[in-house]
Order: sequence, then C-alpha cells, then structure tokens
Amino acid sequence: MRLVQRTVAAPDELGSGMIGIPAGSDLELDLRLEAVMEGVLVSGAIHGEAVGECVRCLDRVVETVDATVQELYVYPEKADAAASNGDDEDEDVRELDGDLVDLEPALRDAVVPALPFRPLCRPDCPGLCSECGARLADDPDHTHELLDPRWAALGSLQGPDDEKRES
Repeated sequence: MRLVQRTVAAPDELGSGMIGIPAGSDLELDLRLEAVMEGVLVSGAIHGEAVGECVRCLDRVVETVDATVQELYVYPEKADAAASNGDDEDEDVRELDGDLVDLEPALRDAVVPALPFRPLCRPDCPGLCSECGARLADDPDHTHELLDPRWAALGSLQGPDDEKRES
C-alpha cells in the first residue's frame, strides 16, 4: 500500500458547457494505491476549483469541487485471461501500463458528475430581464409597461378629447 499526494494540471475539457475545471489549473490528488490479486486499487479524493457561468444571470461562478475516486487497474495478463474466457461483462476494465496507471479517465468519471448541473452565483439569483436583458439583482424594482398586443390596436382609437381627460 502506498499513499500519494500530488498536485497535477487539469486535463482539457474537464466539465460541461456551463462549468468545468480550466485546463492546466491545479488538481490536488490524495490517493491510496493498494496491491490486490487482480491489480492495483486506486482510491482517494480529488480537490479542485471549477469556473463557469450562472445559468440565470451569466455571471462568473467559482465552485470548490471535492470528488472521490475508486478504480481498479488490472494486470494485463488478468485482463487477457478474462477476455479469452469470454467474460464480457467488464468492458470498461482499466489496465496497468507496466507500473503506470492512466488516471485521466478515472478523474473525468469522478469530477464531471460532482460538478453542479445548474451552477448559480447565489441561491436566490433573480436572473436577467426577459424583455431587455437587464440584470435583476442590480435593480430589483425593474419592470416594463407591457401592453397586451390584443389591445394595442385600441390605443390608436384615442381621440383629442380623450387626451384632455387624462390630463
């Protein structure tokens, strides 16, 4: 058994369209590598910082990401033996490459589901005005006088006497 703590650069496209961990930013790995009969069991925690946009107001959102990973990397001869025996239930088996493990697919599998599906800058974000795009958090009393288009034609029927009455 070996404990490994490393800070590595995040791979490209680690996230979704709205939020993700920027490529090259720091990912902290606290891993435990254990030798087992089939290969090496890698388990531990991943810590990073995701950057994205609020789904309501499009402001910048920064979220701390804490994910756990647990992945078995099998010895190549064990994977070959399982394949020759017709054991097709483990199609996504990860193999050791000599003494090395490729953690990137396991990182993706752990980090992407841990990201918020709908990131928000704050839980009560009011978003943007649907008419003009103004940020509603800056002006909570923001409104528009909307005239129902079915009644808009009646506005043209207003005569000169009606204007005097309104004054």
